Amino acid sequence: MTTSINTQSDGANSLTTEALCNAFKALSNVNRLQMYREIVRMQRHDVGPNDDAGCVLYDFINSLNIGAPTISHHVKELVNANLIRVERNGKFLTCYLNEPMRQALTGFFSDISE
Repeated sequence: MTTSINTQSDGANSLTTEALCNAFKALSNVNRLQMYREIVRMQRHDVGPNDDAGCVLYDFINSLNIGAPTISHHVKELVNANLIRVERNGKFLTCYLNEPMRQALTGFFSDISE
């Protein structure tokens, strides 16, 4: 049985308990949390809600000082948790924030703090 959790007062978005657990599990690793925070930081609010700069995987290899296979594993976990999406741009992979999931998590934390 999957429990649905309302993340906004109007009920527009709701996450299942399983979806929340997957997101929290993905973010419980220090490298994945750093990667997610960098992707959030790279989001461009000055252009539009769906336009952001994204992070190229190569940027993570340099900043986290860990190998490409490990970076790929962490990206896969973030994608599986629906926290980010990945697009291929030529030979580069770019990670983008999944804004609806970020908003749902923000709503979840807002609801439990009230």
